[in-house]
Formats: sequence, structure tokens, C-alpha cells
Amino acid sequence: MNFIKPIGFLLFVTFTSFSPLLKAQKVYETNFKSEADRLVFVTDFKSEADYLIYETEFKSEAKKSSGLWFWTDFKSEADYLIYFTKFKSEADWLIYYTDFKSEAGKQD
Repeated sequence: MNFIKPIGFLLFVTFTSFSPLLKAQKVYETNFKSEADRLVFVTDFKSEADYLIYETEFKSEAKKSSGLWFWTDFKSEADYLIYFTKFKSEADWLIYYTDFKSEAGKQD
């Protein structure tokens, strides 16, 4: 009976330690429109963007739906497969890349 408490504590610590990694918004650029989860158009105007995107170099820094994107080299690791379209009208998301992490996120 006494071993249950340490095991429960160990499981709690393990899951909470890795929870930021589980929520990471990892993206992968695909060359095929048909396999993409989202069609994305990059706009030159912040005011017309659905999302302001900040590209981070650290997987642990990216948070789900935060606009902080970590580009992965592995399709199987990605939360979203992204295809960049040349046509604004066919895009699911209009994005604008920002230089400021604090600006990242969904536009109102």
C-alpha cells in the first residue's frame, strides 16, 4: 500500500514536466496541398491577418493556439501540416510574421 503514493507522485511529476511539450504548436511545411491541415497565405499587412505568427527556435516555447510556431523537420511530429498558397481567397488562415513574441496570437 505504501508504494502507491510514491508511484502516484512520480506519475504526476512525469506528466506535468512534459505537459508543455505536449501542447507545443509544431508545424511542418508540406509541398502538397492535398495533405495539408491548413492552407496559409502570408499577408504583408498586419491588420488583415487572422494570426500574428512568431517563429521560435525552441519547441518548449511554442504553445497551442498561441501564434508561437516551432518548425519541425518531421511530418509525423507536427501538430499542423501547412501549405503556403499564392491565393488569399483559398487560404484557411491569413498570417503575418511578427518580430515580437508578445504580439503573437489570434487577431480579434
